[in-house]
Amino acid sequence: MRKIIIAIDGYSACGKSSTAKRVAAALNYGYVDTGAMYRSVTLYFIEHYIDLTNPKSVSKALDNIEITFHHNESTGQNETFLNGLNVEAKIRDMEISQKVSEVAAIREVRLAMVKQQQKMGRSKGVVMDGRDIGSVVFPEAELKIFMNADFDVRAERRQKELFDKDQLVDLDVVKENLRKRDRIDTTREESPLIRPENSVEVDTTHMFLEEQVEHIVQLATTKMVDS
Repeated sequence: MRKIIIAIDGYSACGKSSTAKRVAAALNYGYVDTGAMYRSVTLYFIEHYIDLTNPKSVSKALDNIEITFHHNESTGQNETFLNGLNVEAKIRDMEISQKVSEVAAIREVRLAMVKQQQKMGRSKGVVMDGRDIGSVVFPEAELKIFMNADFDVRAERRQKELFDKDQLVDLDVVKENLRKRDRIDTTREESPLIRPENSVEVDTTHMFLEEQVEHIVQLATTKMVDS
């Protein structure tokens, strides 16, 4: 079967990353967590006090950022490295979640990340999740998925995800963060979150993770045979 590009887009806390990782493992494909890339940039900007309103400062900072992914044999998970340092835990903090949409809306940031993402997926055989993968990064992707879920379900999932990382965050705070991210993601001028043309919508409100993975793997297998 021919290798394809699988683009998974959607709102925060719909299960995009968890599903994408497992789909990639099931197909023996590479996995690129584009959300982790924007979170890494956000972390760098915070730690280096970058003025988000100054395009020159932003561009200069981006020149000093290298993001890579490495497979951890002991956990079986991919981990994010920023300039050679493992930042997987740091970029999942609530502080990053509160700022990442604002950073990701900056034109210079998106252009830099899209360029890296396109390079990563050039050889195909990759699963990539984010908010503009099927619409901007790989509009030619053979399989485009758009994930969604009920807002309250998304909030509860995000709260549990934070709790599992030893971060106890009030549900109202989580909901406010999701509302803010949804608003910025869907209204930003550069690469807004939209449902890509020719995409398959997957509502995960009442789906277990295993069901999401199985469904997308079946769709991918059909595309791989038909390609």
